[in-house]
Amino acid sequence: MSDKAGCELHSDIERVVFAQEEIAAIVQTMGAQITEDYKDRNPLLICVLKGAVVVMADLMRAIDTPISIDFMAVSSYGDGATSSGVVRIVKDLDTRIEGRDVIIVEDILDSGLTLSYLIDMLKSRSPRSIEVAAFLVKDLPDRDCPVIPKYVGSHVPNEFIVGYGLDYAERYRNLPYIGILKPECYS
Repeated sequence: MSDKAGCELHSDIERVVFAQEEIAAIVQTMGAQITEDYKDRNPLLICVLKGAVVVMADLMRAIDTPISIDFMAVSSYGDGATSSGVVRIVKDLDTRIEGRDVIIVEDILDSGLTLSYLIDMLKSRSPRSIEVAAFLVKDLPDRDCPVIPKYVGSHVPNEFIVGYGLDYAERYRNLPYIGILKPECYS
């Protein structure tokens, strides 16, 4: 590559966990499951910005039944590495969800604190159902996650995962693969 920033982007990756082709297969499998479960029900897919925007774009194209989409942005306060569970809605839905089947699309599920808050808040709006489609679920020791996603793309190790929408300090979202960030990049 001639672009120095592009070279640094890829050289910051310790190893690739999922290549583009593997990601595409995972998304297709998730899309097929959702298609089967929601035939003719027009679920509302809610993308949790910013990280899930890439998986949302691919997932909605892998679903072969009518769907609607909307977006939310949330901010959880913590030490920067972990969520405190205190959530602020930065961008709320434009769509009413009363009586709707809702699928929250997440890029990665780790502690589940922010997502748990979001689910409870959305339940107060009386949807018909709420499910979670998590592209990745982080394997945490002594996992006591309050959220169990119905649709799981894959599990990943408890390491700093970036790429395919996942970031560190707003970098690496544009990587076409999922990789583990070298510790010296975030320590």
